[in-house]
Order: sequence, then structure tokens, then C-alpha cells
Amino acid sequence: MNYVYEELTIKDVANWIASGAIIFGGIIPYVPQYREIKKREDAEGFSLYVCLALLIANTLRIFFWFGKHYEVPLLMQSIFMIITMFIMIKLCISVQNRNQIIKARERVFADLDANFFWKWTDFQSYLDFMLLFAALVGVLTYLLVDIPIFVETMGLLAVLTEAMLGVPQFLRNFLNKSTSGMSIIMVAMWTLGDAFKTCYFIIREAPIQFEVCGTLQVIIDIAILAQVYIYQNNTGVHTRVPVRAD
Repeated sequence: MNYVYEELTIKDVANWIASGAIIFGGIIPYVPQYREIKKREDAEGFSLYVCLALLIANTLRIFFWFGKHYEVPLLMQSIFMIITMFIMIKLCISVQNRNQIIKARERVFADLDANFFWKWTDFQSYLDFMLLFAALVGVLTYLLVDIPIFVETMGLLAVLTEAMLGVPQFLRNFLNKSTSGMSIIMVAMWTLGDAFKTCYFIIREAPIQFEVCGTLQVIIDIAILAQVYIYQNNTGVHTRVPVRAD
């Protein structure tokens, strides 16, 4: 009896640890990034397009849950990632505005100027755009939630967007024929984290979209690590690409 109780307790603890890692693991890399931006008062090394991709991906993932319920920790992961991205955006916009020597013209979402999409000068514009996007997806989900192809496509788009976040780094290395300026340790962390996520998806029988795109993420990570070996003898200073994290 005690043995069964102990076995169940250990299993429960392991599940809690795995769930916690899934929920909070993706936002941990942004903690040092946030501190670095705040300390240096310089946001140039961080791309807000990373925030855009993750906001779109995780918003779609949340609405995908209404059409096809998946693990709650995965749902919580998306909620916390969205909060984290907005925190990062708010910090970056504040720093950029403070660093302006000459006050530039304000660019806001309400201008509807495609040339300045996601280059707005106030935090409210980013919030407004995502609220509008969420509202549109919400309406479509409400109307089409009973149509399997819509639900499955939304889930695929969500995880595929997130899976592609490492591609810019791979392409930049390929074009430069060098990995100079890239953090090898960080890429190794991506690989370990994505491998853990993919195993979690498979073990917990998450929707097939999660498994396929998780596997794709691991392949991209390994490809980037392979570039380190291939270009190890190439030297030179190249532009550093903002670190991808998820």
C-alpha cells in the first residue's frame, strides 16, 4: 500500500516538474535579455519581429484549444509567453523613445501605414493590433469551430510559425558562411529545450501538429549546430542576429 502511494507520489511530482518546465521554460531566455536591455538602455540587439511571431503563434494556439483540447500546460505556456512578449515590447519601446536625440514623428497603429507596420512608437499600438487580431480569430473560431479542417489548419499555422523562428539564424549563417557572433551555448539550449518539448508532445499525445513542428524545430536547431562545425575555419566579423527563443 505504501509502495503504491510512494510510486504515485513520485509520478505526480515528475508530472508537475515536466508541466512547470513546459509552462515557464520558454520564457526563461527572455529574463537575461530583459535585464540586458534595461541595464544598457539599448534595445537594438533585440528584434520586435520575434515578439510578433510569438504573439501570433501563441494567440492561434490558444484559440486552437477551443477547437481541439490539448494539454493544459501547453495552453498556460502560450498565455505566459504572450504576457512576456508584451513586457518585452513595452521595455523596448520605452528605451527606444528615451534614446531619441531628435524627436521623431510618432507612428501609431491607427495611421494604417503599411510601411511602419510593427514599427510603431507607442506600446498601445502593439496592444491594439493584437487585440484586433485576437478578435478576428475569435470570431472565425466561433463561426467555424465545428469544421475540422479549419481547426486543424489553425493549429498547424500556430506551431509552424513558432517552429520557423530559427530559420533566419540559419539563413544568415549560410549567407555569411560563418557563425561568428552567434551564441553556440544558446543554440545548444534551444536544441535541448526543443527536444524536451517534442518528447513531451509525444508522451502526452498532444495534437499531431505539435509533434511534427516540434520535430522540425529540433531539425533546424541541429542544422544550425552543424553550421558551427562546417564554418569553424571561417573567420570575420558579421552582424549578429537577435537570439531566437520560445
